[in-house]
Amino acid sequence: MPRNKYPEETRQKIIEAGVKTFQEKGYEHSTILDIVSNMDGLTRGAFYHHFKSKEEVLQAICSKLFSDRNPFDIVRNEKGLNGLQKIQKAMKLNLTDFADEYKPLRIASLSLLDSPQIFKAQMEMNLSISRKYLQPLIEEGVADGSLKVEHPQLVAELFVILFNFWLMPVIFEGDEEYMQNKAEMATLILENLGVPIYDDEYEELGTNFVASLADKP
Repeated sequence: MPRNKYPEETRQKIIEAGVKTFQEKGYEHSTILDIVSNMDGLTRGAFYHHFKSKEEVLQAICSKLFSDRNPFDIVRNEKGLNGLQKIQKAMKLNLTDFADEYKPLRIASLSLLDSPQIFKAQMEMNLSISRKYLQPLIEEGVADGSLKVEHPQLVAELFVILFNFWLMPVIFEGDEEYMQNKAEMATLILENLGVPIYDDEYEELGTNFVASLADKP
């Protein structure tokens, strides 16, 4: 197989083919051959040069979705907002994304947790996000007086574990009322730790978020 002069372009085409395939057929019913058929003439060999499985494609899609729509990047340089307000706005932006065209992919990504290797990779990515993006905002809030947090790194880590793992129904199954109670408890835990993210707008978005988790595409 000739050396690919543009490996990043090829990888991007595969990711785009994965997006199209998962949205058209659903993640569970998609195969690697389905993805290859949407790769604009690229071969199965090109697929396996970059990915080992459709799980890896979905993980790459989810990572790209975060990097393209990183709410912490959006808010961190906003003028006129203190640390707490930036965290609140980032959370609202993240919750709003669950209603966009990528919702089927986000819900499908929950199946990644069936794989211990992918679960570990997801956990490492989320902890990296907590330290790179969320912890600095908490520290900013402590510095400007909008937050009273004794251990910013630990709170940031717990923050992402609560919202990206503890609230995921694939790990803790339950009906919508159960999930709503958990979401309310998560916000209460953070409030007691010095990060009060709750307000009326957040409550409405949070309710929609819980419903989106229960609504399979």
